Amino acid sequence: MNDIIKAIKERRSIRKFKGDMPDKKDIDAIIEAGLYAASGMGRQETKIIAVTDKTFRDRLSQINRQIGGWKDENFDPFYGAPVILIVLADKACFTSLYDGSLVMGNLMLAAHSLGLGSIWIHRAKEEFEMPEYKEILKQLGIEGEWEGIGHCAIGYADCDIPEAAARKDGRVYYI
Repeated sequence: MNDIIKAIKERRSIRKFKGDMPDKKDIDAIIEAGLYAASGMGRQETKIIAVTDKTFRDRLSQINRQIGGWKDENFDPFYGAPVILIVLADKACFTSLYDGSLVMGNLMLAAHSLGLGSIWIHRAKEEFEMPEYKEILKQLGIEGEWEGIGHCAIGYADCDIPEAAARKDGRVYYI
C-alpha cells in the first residue's frame, strides 16, 4: 500500500492533545499542504488563518463553546490543541464549501504524516458571521465576504490513536 493511501486509512480524529506547541516548520508544512488542495477551476479561493497565540486561541475556544451550546465553562471544543488552523472560503465562489473541505482534508492528512494529531471542529461559519470576527479579518487585511469552513485543531496526541470504525457495506456501486 502506498504512503498516501496508508495515511488516509490510518488518520483519526484526536480528542485529547498535549499543550506542547508543534515546531513552526511542521505547522508551515501542514499549511502548505492545505494550500495545495484541489479547487474548482483552480481558483484557490480559500484562506487559512493560523492561530498559535494562546490568548486568541482560548478566546476562540470560548466563543466556539458558546455557539455549540456547552454550558460547562471548562469544556474546550478544541480538546487542548495548541494550534488552530481556520479555513475560510470566498462566499462569491460557487465551489467554496467544497474547496474549503478539500483544504481541511489536506491539513489533517499532512498533520498525520508529520506525527501530529488533528480534528475538524465546526462552528467557524457562525464565528465569522459575527461582527467581531469580521473585524479581525479586516485587521488582517482580508477583504470581501468569507465563510468559515472549519477549524483544524492540531497538536501532539495525548491519547491512544482510536481504531477505525468498520466501514459500512453497500456504499459503492459500479456501472
